[in-house]
Amino acid sequence: MKVAEIYKSVQGEGFLTGAASAFVRASGCNLRCRYCDTPYASWQPEGDDLSVDEILARVSALECDHVVVTGGEPMLFAELIPLTAELRKRGLHVTIETAGTLYLPLDCDLMSISPKLANSTPNIEQVPRWRTRHERTRYAPEVIRRLVAEYPYQVKFVIQSLVDCLEAEEYLQEFPEIDHGRVMFMPEATTCEALARQTAWLEPYCKQHGWHFCPRKHIEWFGLVRGT
Repeated sequence: MKVAEIYKSVQGEGFLTGAASAFVRASGCNLRCRYCDTPYASWQPEGDDLSVDEILARVSALECDHVVVTGGEPMLFAELIPLTAELRKRGLHVTIETAGTLYLPLDCDLMSISPKLANSTPNIEQVPRWRTRHERTRYAPEVIRRLVAEYPYQVKFVIQSLVDCLEAEEYLQEFPEIDHGRVMFMPEATTCEALARQTAWLEPYCKQHGWHFCPRKHIEWFGLVRGT
């Protein structure tokens, strides 16, 4: 399994915000989001090929009860199946962060799904091949249905503007099985200043329309710093 980094930090998003966690960042992705804040795991994937035992040893050394497997897209790697099984066997809480385009049968306490909206699609002038592939791949309704049926979950939409809110709401109409109490709108921002601007309008919108607002606390705490 190609891994960009393994580190200890604090979860900054979702229902487990504030939980000290070991993060395992898989390197490689089947999408190319325009706003991706971890290009070293997607656009230019880097890292080492690690065995499951090597990953487990490094996670164990971090001494965390919560483990977050993120990316990139961790669902690309079949090694995730034995990895999550062993993590759960050791009594650890496992979160998987995925775009919801691929399925694997996993041992998982929380499936954190971030479906990609139109705002994620890269510019055709920059990467014409990836724009087409990204558009073809980002919407996988049968995968979403299977994930929410089989795992405890949260659904996070990355929001840049009101248009994105409306698109997310239209998207959710296709999935009556998704509990709206598990849906979050999260501002797209990589600086504290941008986060404050986005929060100023998005948080009231969420309160008005009955969605969870998902702050990106790690941006507030650390900034856009690798390994946090």
